[in-house]
Amino acid sequence: MDLMESFFVALGAAAVVYYGTKLVLFSRMLFPKLCFPLTDTFFTAMGEWAVVTGASEGIGRAYAHALAERGMNVVIMSRTKDKLDRVAKEIGNSTGQKVKVMVTDFINENIFGEIEDQLKDLNIGVLVNNVGMLPSIFPCRFLESEELEKTITKVINCNVKTMVKMCKTILPGMETRGKGLILNISSGIASVPCPLYTLYGSSKVFVERFSQALQAEYRHRGVIIQAIAPFGVSTQMTCYQRTSTVTLSPEDFVKSSLQYIRAGDKTNGSICHTVLAWIMQSIPCKILQAECVLRRVQDFVKEKAAKEGLSRTSRVSLENGRNK
Repeated sequence: MDLMESFFVALGAAAVVYYGTKLVLFSRMLFPKLCFPLTDTFFTAMGEWAVVTGASEGIGRAYAHALAERGMNVVIMSRTKDKLDRVAKEIGNSTGQKVKVMVTDFINENIFGEIEDQLKDLNIGVLVNNVGMLPSIFPCRFLESEELEKTITKVINCNVKTMVKMCKTILPGMETRGKGLILNISSGIASVPCPLYTLYGSSKVFVERFSQALQAEYRHRGVIIQAIAPFGVSTQMTCYQRTSTVTLSPEDFVKSSLQYIRAGDKTNGSICHTVLAWIMQSIPCKILQAECVLRRVQDFVKEKAAKEGLSRTSRVSLENGRNK
C-alpha cells in the first residue's frame, strides 16, 4: 500500500505542476505589454523595409498599415494591382512611409526569380507571409473537390511553396545582419485534424512546423520566426462575419498579434483565440469528426454563404490571409 500511495501522490503532484505551469503561462498572455514588452523602435531596428504578401485586403492589408504606422517602409504583394494601388495610397497618405507595389500571383510557377531581383537591394527587417488560398468556402470531402488535381497544385504553391521561397529569399539578409522578424500566418484549424478542409488545414500544419523548426535553427542568429494561428477574423475568406469577442476585425487582430511577438515560436494572436485553441484541443477528435458534426458544419457554411449571396462555385483563393 505504501508503494501505491507514493505512486498516486507523485502522480497528483506531477498533475499539479503541469497544470500550474500551464496556468502561469496562460496568465502571461493576459498582460502582453508587461510580459512581452517591445521598445518603440523594435520594428525599425530590424530594418528599413517590411514585406507583406497577400496585402491587398484583410489581414495582410492590416499588417502593412500597422508596420508603416510603426515607421517602416512596406512592400505589398498580391495579384490585383488596383487593390494594391489603393492600399499603397492609403498607407502613404496616412503614414508618409514609402510603399512599393509588387503584382504577383503566388499560385503560378517560376515567379520567385523576379521577386528576388526586385527585393535584393532592400534592407528588409520584417517579412509577413500572409498569402493563403482556401479552395472553396464550402466544406467538402477531399475527393469531392472541384478540379482536384489543379486545386492540389494551387494550394501547395500558394500556402506552402510561397512561404518557403519567401523565407529563402529574405532570411539570408537577416542572418547576415543578425536581426529580423518573420511572421508566418497559419490558422486555428491547424490545431486539430480538420475534415472537410483537409487540404487547407494540412497546409497550415506545415506552416506551423516549418516556422517552429526554422526558429530553432536561427534563434541564435538574432532572427525571430513565429507562426500565428488565428481563428475567426472578419475577411473575405470568412464571408465577412460580423465582428464579436471571438471574430475580430483584421485591424484588431493584427494590433493584438503584434503584442505577442516575443511570446514564443507559435501564438494564436489574441487571448480569445488562445482560449479557443485550448478548447478545440481538449475536445476528443472522435466528437469533432463525428458524421453529424461534419454535416452540421456543411449546413452552417451553406446557410451563411446563402445570406451573402455566394454560389456553389464561388472561390476564395486568397490573398487576404488567414482565417478560419
